[in-house]
Amino acid sequence: MCEAPRAAGDAAADVDVVTSGGRRRIPAHSSVLASASPVLESILQRRLKRDRDGGGKAGRAVVRIRGVTDDAAAAFVRLLYAGSSGGEAEEEEIDEKSAVQMLVLAHAYRVPWLKRRCEETVGSLLTAESAVDAMQLAGLCDAPQLHLRCTRLLAKEFKAVEKTEAWRFLQDNDPWLELDILRRLHDAGLRRRKWRRKRAEQRVYVELSEAMDCLRHICTEGCTEVGPVGRAPAAAPCPAYATVCRGLQLLIRHFSRCHRTSCPRCQRMWQLLRLHAALGDLPDGQCNTPLCMQFRREEEERAKAKAGDDDDKWGLLVKKVKVARAMFSLGKRRQMSSSPSQC
Repeated sequence: MCEAPRAAGDAAADVDVVTSGGRRRIPAHSSVLASASPVLESILQRRLKRDRDGGGKAGRAVVRIRGVTDDAAAAFVRLLYAGSSGGEAEEEEIDEKSAVQMLVLAHAYRVPWLKRRCEETVGSLLTAESAVDAMQLAGLCDAPQLHLRCTRLLAKEFKAVEKTEAWRFLQDNDPWLELDILRRLHDAGLRRRKWRRKRAEQRVYVELSEAMDCLRHICTEGCTEVGPVGRAPAAAPCPAYATVCRGLQLLIRHFSRCHRTSCPRCQRMWQLLRLHAALGDLPDGQCNTPLCMQFRREEEERAKAKAGDDDDKWGLLVKKVKVARAMFSLGKRRQMSSSPSQC
């Protein structure tokens, strides 16, 4: 017999919590247990109703906690009392050795706050050796946070997990779970690759947006090597000279001197000029960029003729560059509202 935890005022204990095999009896208060767990509340109500219907004298109720060690059951009751007293629950530490059993009890008796804490404790102790068992436990106890941590560890250290006894046992006895884990790892790898591909595409759209800004800057104000018609190049480089502007100026100079019909650098310049015309927001006649009006008219004719697949892809590219330009401009305004504008 153990001493009852201090709670519920000075009322005497009216419940005995009996551990597996009846080896230990923990006095407790029904009001505390019922308020902490709806499952324990239902058990106590059934016992009370049975005693009332039996007509006999009601004795101390008995609640049996099976399947865990005596220490884990005692710790579970102690934490229920700590939770009933408010802030003291956060001060109570969960023993690492009994954290798994406490998670099972918290799930079985529906104590959400204790279940979350046990998830955190078990998750903090994860290793390659225990990841498979912990994932099975997370599935049985409906512990999504623990399941997520197990999945991340498996994805990060799968080569080490494959060498463990738990993984070999899983392969021999539960091939469906093995297949589910491998599928999750495969899906996670696909998501990572998709995310990286999208990030790379977004960087390309931002770079194209910066190139369009630089092209307008070169054709309107001029930079160190190329300037608008009738004006000398600028004496000082622009802020984006080292990253975008210098390479674009060299491309423009090559484009003006090259006479080959299948030059890849010239084709790149043609594409940039076409993209500038598609993104142009200046009225007709006010843009100094070469061939802008010609490309605009061609784009209007293509739109009227209902362009094919290639032009549909081109239109999608134009839309994505517009979005990247808007997001990039918004980010710069938020970061440095008073900084000089880059070309």
